[in-house]
Formats: sequence, structure tokens, C-alpha cells
Amino acid sequence: MKTRWLILTVAVLISLAGCAPAPDSAPAPLESNTLQVTVSIPPQKYFVERIGGERVTVNVMVEPGSDPHTYEPSPAQMKLLANSQVYFAVGVDFEQSWLERFQGANPQMRVVNTIEGLDLMEMATHAHEGEEHEEEDEAHASELDTHTWTSPEMVLRQAEKIYQTLAEADSAHASEYQANYEAFSIEISALQDEIRQTLEGVSSRKFLVFHPAWGYFAREFGLEQIAVEAGGQEPSAQELAAIVNEAKAENIRVVFAQPELSTRSAEVIAAEIGGEVLLISPLEENWMENMRKVAGVFEEVLK
Repeated sequence: MKTRWLILTVAVLISLAGCAPAPDSAPAPLESNTLQVTVSIPPQKYFVERIGGERVTVNVMVEPGSDPHTYEPSPAQMKLLANSQVYFAVGVDFEQSWLERFQGANPQMRVVNTIEGLDLMEMATHAHEGEEHEEEDEAHASELDTHTWTSPEMVLRQAEKIYQTLAEADSAHASEYQANYEAFSIEISALQDEIRQTLEGVSSRKFLVFHPAWGYFAREFGLEQIAVEAGGQEPSAQELAAIVNEAKAENIRVVFAQPELSTRSAEVIAAEIGGEVLLISPLEENWMENMRKVAGVFEEVLK
């Protein structure tokens, strides 16, 4: 009898030990059968997942609602980064100061600059009068606009680089990545046609935006972006007056702003032109749906 109770007791202890939680110090196991990828911003996550499918696990550094211009990674994100096999850079501001440190934390991680070789534009500058701002203009002109993901044509080029990188990193599934890339490319081409049709009948081609994130969208679809902010700097009183006068002359009644950034200055300008502030974000994760939504907003405002 004692022997039977001893066996039962041991069995219960073993089963309880199996149910006990793991120590806090043990990290959560990675999905070892997937390629570990890190990207800078949410739209890139969409691109990588469309091409990588279930073969990739994607970590995003700048979480939704955050500002990539002022972002700094958390310790938890640095821990995830240490397990990444690939990092896709897109040229956003924080990469300039952090990318080298990311590589130092994970020397085995392959870093791929997806905008390398693209036809980049200079960052928008304020419209100045006189010669006192020439040096400032020259400084801003040397800065390149890296908001390339707002252009479907630019995304097509980056998608190809993402596909090639995934296929090289995980050659056993290269044909799967290729099929996904080709399907995604077809959808992007269809999106381009859709946006062209959406904007075909607009009567105005100029729009006023606080942060100049939509220059590549404007270039691709024949619009003109008038930027309030330039090179991360708000306009001087003289520059602001020139912007307000141009907006009034063009009968512009909307100032576009980002939900990730302060809208106070945009609201001041909107009040000056007798208009309103509308929020559009270039950082939403569902890139395809966001491009359709933004095109619809432009159609409504510019009609």
C-alpha cells in the first residue's frame, strides 16, 4: 500500500513540475523555422510579409503611432534585434545614428539598404525671398527625401530587393518568395492604375502639407507638394507669410498633417487660410489600403 501511494505522489509531482512556468530569465523561444527579419517602419513589415509569407517573422523598430524622426529603440527591441538575420533599412532619420549600433549588437545580421540606387529627390525647402536664406537653402538642398514608400513605383523597386534578399538568405524557399513577389508586383501595378483613375479628374494639382512626406507620391501622380516644414525646421515668420499667400492664391483650404506629429502649427496655418487640418499618415502598416485611402482624400480635397 505504501509503495502504491509513493508512486502516485511521485507522478503528481512530475505532472506539476511539467505545468510550472519557465523562469523569468528564459527568453521566449523563437520560431526557428522562420527567417528573422527586422525593419524600420510599419509599411516595410507589410512589404516583407507579402513577399515572405509564413516563412518570415518580422520585427518593427518604429511602432505604430511613433515618430521615426525622434525614435530610440527600447531594450526589448534591442534584444529582438540580436536574433535578426536580416535588417531592411529605408533611410529614415533614426537609422543614421542607430544602424551602426544595431550592426554592432548583431554582427551576423545582414543589413540591406532598400533605397540604394533609387532616383531620390532633394528634401523640400521653404520658398524664400531675398538672399539672406541662400546658405540655409543650400544646406537643405543637400538633404535627400527618403519617404520613398509613398510611391508605388518606388515600392516596386524595393520589393524586388526584398525578394532577392529573402531568396538568398533562405534559398530552399526561393521559388515561394519569387511567386509572392510576382503576385505583389501585379497588385502594385493595379494600384497605380487605380490611383491614376482616382486623381484623373481633379481640378487642382497643388496640396499643402506640414511635413513633406508625400513628395514621391506627388511626383508619380502629377501633383505638387507645398511643404510647410523643411529639413525638420518650421518656417520663419517671413516664410510662413509666403506659404499662406501662396495657399490663398491657389485657393487651398486644407493643410495635411500627420497623426504621429504635433498639429499645432498646421492648425495655425489652417486658421490663417480659412481652412482645416486633415490627418493622413505615411506610416500605416497596411500600405496598400492606406495608398487607396490617401488617394481618395486627395481626390476629395483637390476636386
